[in-house]
Amino acid sequence: MSLRSVPLFLRPLAVAAVIVTVVSLLSSLLSRQIPPSPQLSARSFLVWLHGLGDSGPANEPIRTFFSSPEFNRTEWSFPSAPLAPVTCNNGAVMHSWFDIYEIPVTAVSPNDENSVLEAVKTVHAIIDKEVAAGTPTKNIFICGFSQGGALTLATVLLYPKTLGGGAVFSGWVPFNSSIIASISPGAKKTPMLWFHGMVDEVVLFDAGKAAPSFLEQAGIQCEFKPQAYPSLGHSITKEELQYLEPWIRTQLKSQ
Repeated sequence: MSLRSVPLFLRPLAVAAVIVTVVSLLSSLLSRQIPPSPQLSARSFLVWLHGLGDSGPANEPIRTFFSSPEFNRTEWSFPSAPLAPVTCNNGAVMHSWFDIYEIPVTAVSPNDENSVLEAVKTVHAIIDKEVAAGTPTKNIFICGFSQGGALTLATVLLYPKTLGGGAVFSGWVPFNSSIIASISPGAKKTPMLWFHGMVDEVVLFDAGKAAPSFLEQAGIQCEFKPQAYPSLGHSITKEELQYLEPWIRTQLKSQ
């Protein structure tokens, strides 16, 4: 039926019907020819905890090692520890997450567990704020060096839910085995990665080596990698960070 054969008062309706048909056909063709845009990777969050006497901003260049597309939507947090007197440094005031009684730290060094637990509350508040902003807990990673590594372990074990992972560099276990009873089933599922130089003179290798057995006792799996760094002292190497980056990517992809 041609448009001329349609009564005059019905012609607007006929034109509209034609337009709808054409638009529908075009939409169908375009949907077949243009592939759907890839979904953005989920937002992730990475907290880096510095060592004794250091600061958060001084560690920000670490993020340059995380250039893969998976980190395009990663938010970073480099908090600074409060200023406090530190026993092992003759009471000198410096950035410190908790008190340390002696240096070098050994597998049997005494721990100030009360100040450790106070520091844990600080990091948990950072995590909770990010969760409230919409980031899933399994997309949140806690990493730290030396004193910050010890706090990383404490933070992960005492958080009530499963996190994306925790990475400890040259850290130690900052509390005794009695804390195991406080570890939630969710926390026990958080993957752990541990680096420790075998010639570390500040946090002795034996202090780091005690961690896997402690974690095993708590029912937590930990990838312990000291054998790859036999000549490493108390520092972080680019090789460690280059290993951490794909490790985190693997945890993100496994969800």
